[in-house]
Amino acid sequence: MNSIFTTGASAGAIPIWFVTAASYPGVRESLEAPARAFADAAGFEPKAGQHLLLPGTSGIGGVLFALEADDEAKDLFLPGRLAQHLPAGVYRFANDPHDARLAALALALGSYRFARYRKADGREIKLELPQSLDREDLERVVAAVTLARDLINTPANDMGPAQLEDAARALAARYAADIRVTVGDDLLAGNFPLVHAVGRASAGAPRLIELAWGAAGDPRVSLVGKGVCFDSGGLDIKPDSAMLQMKKDMGGAATVLALAQMIMDRKLKVRLEVIIPAVENAISGSAYRPRDVYPSRKGLTVEIGNTDAEGRLVLADALARADEAAPELLIDMGTLTGAARVALGPDLPAAYTRDEALATGLVRHAAAENDPVWRLPLWQPYDAMLDSKVADLNNVASNSFAGSILCALFLQRFVASAKSWLHLDIFAWTPTAKPGRPEGGECQAARALYALLAERYG
Repeated sequence: MNSIFTTGASAGAIPIWFVTAASYPGVRESLEAPARAFADAAGFEPKAGQHLLLPGTSGIGGVLFALEADDEAKDLFLPGRLAQHLPAGVYRFANDPHDARLAALALALGSYRFARYRKADGREIKLELPQSLDREDLERVVAAVTLARDLINTPANDMGPAQLEDAARALAARYAADIRVTVGDDLLAGNFPLVHAVGRASAGAPRLIELAWGAAGDPRVSLVGKGVCFDSGGLDIKPDSAMLQMKKDMGGAATVLALAQMIMDRKLKVRLEVIIPAVENAISGSAYRPRDVYPSRKGLTVEIGNTDAEGRLVLADALARADEAAPELLIDMGTLTGAARVALGPDLPAAYTRDEALATGLVRHAAAENDPVWRLPLWQPYDAMLDSKVADLNNVASNSFAGSILCALFLQRFVASAKSWLHLDIFAWTPTAKPGRPEGGECQAARALYALLAERYG
């Protein structure tokens, strides 16, 4: 996806006027008489999300776009709706929206199209950025979000464990990062038994991808992403309705790769480590079974209560691997539980941490970036629900309560040495298009995390 941003004043750039019910009369009076008359004849009303293309002497002379009133709940990505409505051309902001940076970002993100298998519509919208905005950083963020969306949107026949490895290798090559991949039965020799158990039934061999970048003396930041390239549910097979979007079950891996790209491109002062367990949860004669018991890298034995709770299993080994280096900050992300979606819906990832300063910073940056998260508790009394009669713990509880919290508590068992740990239960998908967020794969929480890390390590 090419950048939509341009810089430098251009006499030919089409102005976009942002209006509210309160500001519209003043903007209306500032319009040329023909444009004002056209707006009146068209019956334009400054209701949030409404737009009007105004005529000029040689084509479009301007655009009116209505924002929420100051006393209304604001969607700072609302200007992204223009990406669906503007004809090809170069545009500029004629006045200030609620947040010019997020408006520009939303317009760029709303212009995204997944065009691997069919041509896009061919319209080319360009936005002349105000001089106050950091074009380089906006383009950095858009490129990373595009990477994640492309990876998530690619179906499993073209995005299996090997192809996810290819994406990681391409990123490593671009930024001169080190990469190591452990594949197939070598996972057993390397002590990643849970990754092997989940992925061994697939024709696409399971693997653990490890990427390292940055100076050894800088603070260590570890990112772990769930890379289940397709999740059938295993022998506890999903119904077809639940399986339909399971190409997105590697959304955690795609998101940490996008975040890693932002970090490396910004050259943040960190020793970055990215770990991705890449598997397909398939069914064959070698598939792992309910009531099987497996060791983990950490040494804890795990009873399999449900083969459809596979994400926490592969993350357990990956988290244990990352934790061995005692990072300053350990973040894991994955599309893990339907329970989080029932509680918070598709747009709001659940966040878990015991680090109050980290939680406060994350929430602050999530609000500032319009990249929301919602903190849920690591409620320790529920930990007993994961007890097993034959192993150190079960991968699920025997009841249906608090599914997302229990997943977080399960993963917490595999983190001991990291100074700070953050777990994010994301959806990685936009089921219905919204401003700045087309239907399909979505890069959730990465922009908020990037802003937090840039503040700490920039």
